[in-house]
Amino acid sequence: MLYKAKTIFIKEVTIMLRGVRGATTIDSNIREMIMERVAELLGTIVAENEISKEDVGTVIFSSTPDLNAAFPATAARIMGWSEVPLFGTQEADIDCGLTQCVRILILWNTDKAQDEIKHVYLRGAAVLRPDIIKTVQCHKE
Repeated sequence: MLYKAKTIFIKEVTIMLRGVRGATTIDSNIREMIMERVAELLGTIVAENEISKEDVGTVIFSSTPDLNAAFPATAARIMGWSEVPLFGTQEADIDCGLTQCVRILILWNTDKAQDEIKHVYLRGAAVLRPDIIKTVQCHKE
């Protein structure tokens, strides 16, 4: 019996753990507003970087001390991030620090190079990284 050999070409891909950062500001310490702005930020980071939840190792959320009406990670759970480990922490209370701010750090397994990662800073948080801001043109009032 003769067997025909198959030639299989496999592309070698290097997967690296990358950090994707983002931040946004909240107008008022109200649960619904925190949920809305965190969902907007997380959704924008995911869309800009084409992130699949299955490739995410963990997401770290931090908020300034003046935001205590909700856990920012709850917005991710509402969006269906039920299998991804989420962690929340509070920013240091620095006199000259940005107030009413939520930051996100996504630790993501990807084949993208470091310079291909798109960090997202929305609304008043754009002052944190003016060199790489991503602004939102339409605001819900």
